[in-house]
Amino acid sequence: MSEAGTERVYQDDSYLSTMEAELLRVDTTADGRPGLVFARTNFFAAGGGQPGDTGFVETADGRQVKIVDTVYAADKSTILMLVEDDAALPQPGETLVLHVDWKRRYKLMRMHTACHLLTVVCPFPITGAAVGEDESRVDFDIPEGAPDKAEVTAGLMELVEANHPVFTRWISDAELDANPGLVKSANVKPPRGTGRIRLVCVGDEGAVDTQPCGGTHVLETGEVGEIHIGKIEKKGKVNRRFRIRFGPLPA
Repeated sequence: MSEAGTERVYQDDSYLSTMEAELLRVDTTADGRPGLVFARTNFFAAGGGQPGDTGFVETADGRQVKIVDTVYAADKSTILMLVEDDAALPQPGETLVLHVDWKRRYKLMRMHTACHLLTVVCPFPITGAAVGEDESRVDFDIPEGAPDKAEVTAGLMELVEANHPVFTRWISDAELDANPGLVKSANVKPPRGTGRIRLVCVGDEGAVDTQPCGGTHVLETGEVGEIHIGKIEKKGKVNRRFRIRFGPLPA
C-alpha cells in the first residue's frame, strides 16, 4: 500500500469482478466493525452517493469470507472491506481471491451512469444524489418548476439509445480550478489532496458530459438499458427530487 492508501483498481477497470491480493491486516471502523485491508482492491468503497461493494473473499483452501460492505477508513484513503462480526478471519500475508458481487455492481454501474445522463437532460445545480440497485435519485435546484417526467424520460432514452462511449481521464487540481463549470454539485466539491481529479466523460471527447466522479460506470450508454423517471418530488421552494427506475415509463 502506498502513502496514498489502498490502490483503487476499480477506478481504471470497473469490470474487474475478480482479482488476487495479499491481505495486509485486519482493522476496525470507528464503531468497531472488522474489515480487511489490502494494498489494492477491486471493491468500490462507498462515496459520492454510490454504496460500497459486497461479495466475498476466497482463501487458498476454498473457504469463503463474506464481505458485507466496503468503506473508507478514518484516513479517507485506506479501504476497509467489512466482514460479519463473527467471521473466521484470514491471516495477514495470505493471498486471497476477491470476488465482487457482480450482479449488484453492474446494476449500480448502470444506475450511476443513468444519473450522469439525467444531469445532461436536466442541466441544473445538483443538491444531492443516491445510487441504488433498483432506484436512484438526483436532487436539483430548479427555479421555475420541474419538467414533465415523460419529457425527461424521452431525453434520457435518446442518450441511452445513441450508445455514447463512457470513459475516464485524469486532470490536475489546477486544471479543475481553471474549469469550475465541470463541477455540477452545488454542495459537494471533488476530494483533493492527491493532486489529480478523476473525470467521467460521456460522448466523443466527453462532448455529451464531463464531470468529476470517483464511481463505477458502464463503457457505453446503451448498457444502461431502458430507464424512466418514476417520480418527481417537491422537496423545497426550488428543490426537486427525480427518481430514476429501470424499465419503461408506466402507462
